[in-house]
Amino acid sequence: MTETPPAAEEILRIAAKGDGITASGRFAWGVAPGDMLLADGSIEPGPHHVTPPCRHFGQCGGCQLQQLDEESLAHFVETRVANASTSQELGAEVLAPPHLSPPGSRRRASLRAESSAGRVVIGFREAKSHRLVEVIECHVIQPEFVALLVPLRKLLIRLGQHQSESGKGRKGNRDKQGKHVHARMAADIEFAMTEQGVDLGIKGLKAEGLAATELILDFAKENGLARIVLDQGYGPEAIWEPEPVTVMLGGVQVNLPTGAFLQATIDGEEALVGAACEWLAGAANVADLFSGLGTFAFALAKQGSRVLAVEGARDLHQACKSAAERAQLPLFAMHRDLFRNPLLADELAKFDAILLDPPRAGAREQVERLVAAGTVGRIVYISCNPSSWSRDAALLVEAGYRLAEVRPVGQFRWSTHVELASYFIRDQ
Repeated sequence: MTETPPAAEEILRIAAKGDGITASGRFAWGVAPGDMLLADGSIEPGPHHVTPPCRHFGQCGGCQLQQLDEESLAHFVETRVANASTSQELGAEVLAPPHLSPPGSRRRASLRAESSAGRVVIGFREAKSHRLVEVIECHVIQPEFVALLVPLRKLLIRLGQHQSESGKGRKGNRDKQGKHVHARMAADIEFAMTEQGVDLGIKGLKAEGLAATELILDFAKENGLARIVLDQGYGPEAIWEPEPVTVMLGGVQVNLPTGAFLQATIDGEEALVGAACEWLAGAANVADLFSGLGTFAFALAKQGSRVLAVEGARDLHQACKSAAERAQLPLFAMHRDLFRNPLLADELAKFDAILLDPPRAGAREQVERLVAAGTVGRIVYISCNPSSWSRDAALLVEAGYRLAEVRPVGQFRWSTHVELASYFIRDQ
């Protein structure tokens, strides 16, 4: 007996991983709410379906949601956060409208470079695959990064040729018939935008000898790079850095260690920092936990709070400490691994407000100490993972804190990655 094919169904919403879902539970990729999923699996676009701006969409794994119009994209970001809150029954009093970063604003990006038979490809992985998609255009990252892809590809080709030519006599550069073959290359590429320009990091590239170094230096000069860092397997080494590379955080100039974490976009950072400063206005003593370079700490110190900035990564801690000393702000930087050694009750009692900005895993150990202390009246929790945030937030709510407000932030435009700022208050 032949089964009756399913009837056409409307796509009702976009799930957490970017697939559209119908009322019967059918899934479809690359759709928008209001599209019709037909019986044969094809799509009839609806009012919220737009033409993806990038030629690579659907092949490159960097974006999942370019088919959504602005309204649907904002709704997706808001819903991700709302669902995380609802799943733990957090009872958020205010869910603010989401903030979306504009196209071409991502100030840091990670790409992959690989070569085969003398040809170099630079790009992103294909979705659910190890295949590399060569990037010709990108509507997410800053245009300065895109402009570097062609000259960087040429540099890598020349370095590959240099490596092959310098090793012609080596057995490893000849096939079984004794013919010369091109050396293979695989490298990770990191871009970051700084005050001085583009900071470029390359990991896995071999650049041996004076000629290879000169090629890299010429490339850096010709393209106006702020810094170029190579990691050839022995740790990162700056090959070119005519002046110290810095970023502005809270109006303070901070040295940028190689590979240091930055918020993905400047406007997204401003949205998160603005929320924290608004909620913690008037707080005399604030502890900024998982403080990084001081993204929040400097802004809070500038508006009058005495701030303890606690960070486990030594290079980030040192950069924050040095900048605070130069700026002569009421900010004390502490080097401490908060996963292994969270602040305890007697230490937390010194503060009337806490800011948490942990990695994706969350801050369960530190939140448990906050709950046990029960002395901190205001807590701001910044998160890049709604799932781990909701689990930590449930501990705070259970302990008597109320979730006064949540602000969703979509810094990673057209992706399923969502961030948020949240404000917890313990009424005395």
